Amino acid sequence: MAYTDTCQIFDAKQQDSLRHGGAILRDCLKYVAGLVKPGISTLELDAAAEEFIVSRGGVPAFKGYHGFPGTLCTSVNDQVVHGIPSAGPLLKIGDIISLDGGVIFDNLYTDACVTVGVGEIDPKIRSFLVFVSETLENVIGEVVKAGAKVGDISSFIEKSLQRGGFGVVRTLTGHGLGDTLHQFPDVPNVGKAGTGFTLPVGTMIAIEPIATMGRPDVYTARDNWTVLTKDKSVACHFEHSILITESGPEIVA
Repeated sequence: MAYTDTCQIFDAKQQDSLRHGGAILRDCLKYVAGLVKPGISTLELDAAAEEFIVSRGGVPAFKGYHGFPGTLCTSVNDQVVHGIPSAGPLLKIGDIISLDGGVIFDNLYTDACVTVGVGEIDPKIRSFLVFVSETLENVIGEVVKAGAKVGDISSFIEKSLQRGGFGVVRTLTGHGLGDTLHQFPDVPNVGKAGTGFTLPVGTMIAIEPIATMGRPDVYTARDNWTVLTKDKSVACHFEHSILITESGPEIVA
């Protein structure tokens, strides 16, 4: 494992380990998203995720992290991030849920999130989910590369979400990751192009646009984990772990 003055750099073997862990996480989120339906609990989804990750040789990265009790963060409707899996209330038609998870493989972390609807959802909410998801894909395709500044990523996300008419949550950010889940550099969803840390070849970052259909103001619930919108508007969260390679950005999870 090597470091620059500020961030972690991975050799070829370690990059393969990240790819392996990322594949477990990608497949896990796809599997659990397919289980989402009216009448299921977030605790059931969490148990399915843990079983899947362990069966593939991974370790759930979130479970026990600073005391977090779940394998997934399961955030429903106005819950923005860090929702704790529970036996109730059960999901119902029209809800949306963010499934945020992480995998440790060979002592290296990957981190990703998808937000999905429960049955038929409001068309405006569905368009919201599509827009935020596409913002993530577009910033990776158009901006992320070795030599890009973190501010280039942040500015792209902020401007895109604002064009869509959505609230941009300023207090929650993407981050570097590797042998820890959260490390340098932070990757905010707001910022100025041409500023911030310059991404080198061989590092990995998690990019995660987090948006609301209303105001961007949020607060943390009494459980000290769940972050919610103050105005009760729905929120969504999409995230990829991105390896910076000589040939461009590689989505590992």
